[in-house]
Amino acid sequence: MTSDNLVQPKGSIFGSDGLDITGLFGPGGSKGSQGGGGIGVNSYLWRASLDTLAFMPLSSADPFGGVIITDWYTPPETPADRFKISVYILGRQLRADGIRVALFRQNRGSGQWSDAKVSKQTSTKLENEILTRARQLRIAARTTTK
Repeated sequence: MTSDNLVQPKGSIFGSDGLDITGLFGPGGSKGSQGGGGIGVNSYLWRASLDTLAFMPLSSADPFGGVIITDWYTPPETPADRFKISVYILGRQLRADGIRVALFRQNRGSGQWSDAKVSKQTSTKLENEILTRARQLRIAARTTTK
């Protein structure tokens, strides 16, 4: 191999246009982006989910895949119960069917944690709390940009 071969330009895995990261970290996005803001899912739903779950420790948060997973949380008023929540944001639009919440509960009896039933209404109530917060964020963003 000669030194001439080392200097010749090679192809790029990102194509001839390269990789554009200008919109990844800004608040922007196009007017039709429905609140994407450089992440893979609706930014209002994402922010609302984080706001709603702020009292719980986070285990994982993937803004590009739209998945938030909390760690186990034990409410101070019920030390024999603990909860874990997974939130799935399913798209880039702010829609009622754009979010799914899975809630897990465990009880401690005789020193060991065991799974306990969680009503579907509890997950639905949490989804509605997130949707309400997302709408508030969207309205606030529109009033500040006018």
